[in-house]
Amino acid sequence: MTVPIASIASIACIIATRDRPDALATMLATLAAQTRVPETVVLVDASSGTESQQLFERGADRFADPRYQRASLAGAAAQRNEGVASVRAFATTILFLDDDVRLAPDCVERLWAALDGDPGLGGVNAMITNQRYTSPGLVSRTLFRVLHGRRETTYAGLCVGPAMNLLPEDRADLPDVVPVQWLNTTCTLYRTAALPAPPFPDRFTGYSLFEDVALSLTVGRTWRLANTRTARIVHESRGGAHKSDPRAMARMELVNRHFVMTRILGRRSLADYARLLLVEAFGLANELRSATGVTRLPHVVAGKCQGVIDLLTGS
Repeated sequence: MTVPIASIASIACIIATRDRPDALATMLATLAAQTRVPETVVLVDASSGTESQQLFERGADRFADPRYQRASLAGAAAQRNEGVASVRAFATTILFLDDDVRLAPDCVERLWAALDGDPGLGGVNAMITNQRYTSPGLVSRTLFRVLHGRRETTYAGLCVGPAMNLLPEDRADLPDVVPVQWLNTTCTLYRTAALPAPPFPDRFTGYSLFEDVALSLTVGRTWRLANTRTARIVHESRGGAHKSDPRAMARMELVNRHFVMTRILGRRSLADYARLLLVEAFGLANELRSATGVTRLPHVVAGKCQGVIDLLTGS
C-alpha cells in the first residue's frame, strides 16, 4: 500500500501481563525512560493477585494517559484484543509490548520514526538482541530451502513453508529498516488502520502460539512489514504455568501452525502437508539434542498426536 496518509501522532502501548510483577517493573521503568514515551499505556492484567495493579498505579504518573484494565479473559491474544478495543477510536498507532522486555532508551522513537517515515509500512518491530537469526548449518539450510522452494542468500525474517517463521538478522552492513515477512508481538508498532478488528482471532487462547504470525501475515497482505534493526530490546523470556506443560505446548504448536498454514497462507496442497510433516519431524529430532529434550520427548509426541486428532476431528 502506498496511499499517502497523515503523519502518525499518538502511540497507545498495550501490555498483557499475568503474575510477573518483577519483570513488569523492569519493563515499565525502561518504557518510562524512553526518548519517545507512548501517550497512552494500557496494562491488561490477568494476574491472580493485585501486585501488578499496585505496581502500575504507583508509577502511573510517569505516563500521560495510564490505563489499568482487569482482563475478562486470560490469554496473550485475548488480553491484547481487549487493550486494542479500548484505544482504537483515538490511537493512530498500537505498540504491542511484552511484560518481560528491556528497551534501549531510543527504541520506541526509532520504531515511530520508521513507521512515520514510510506510508507503505503497516508495522515495524524491534531487534531482540539476545534472540536473533544466526547462519544455519547444512541441515537447517537444506530444510529452509525445501520449505521455501528456492535458495536464498539468507532466510532471515522470512516465513517459509507451513508457517515456519525465522527471526530477522542483525548485521552492521544492513540498513536501519529491513523488510521482513512477519513480525512478533514482543515489541512491535502497528498502524491502527492496518489492524483487523479484532487483531487476533479468538481461536488463539492461553499462551497463543503463532498469534503474532497470524496477525502480521494478515497485515502483510496489504501493507509492507519491516524490522527496525537499530530499535533494540532484550527479551528476558520468563517461565510460567502456560509453558510448563510440554504436551499442551506441542499440541498447540501443531494446531495453530496448521491454522496459519491453511487459513492465513492458504497452503492446503498435499505438498504443503508434506512440508508440515517435515517441519514437525525436524522439531522432534531437535528434542534429541539435549538430555532435557530427551526427557520431554514422550510428552511432546503425545501432544503432537493429540493435535493430529484435533485436526482430524475438527476440535
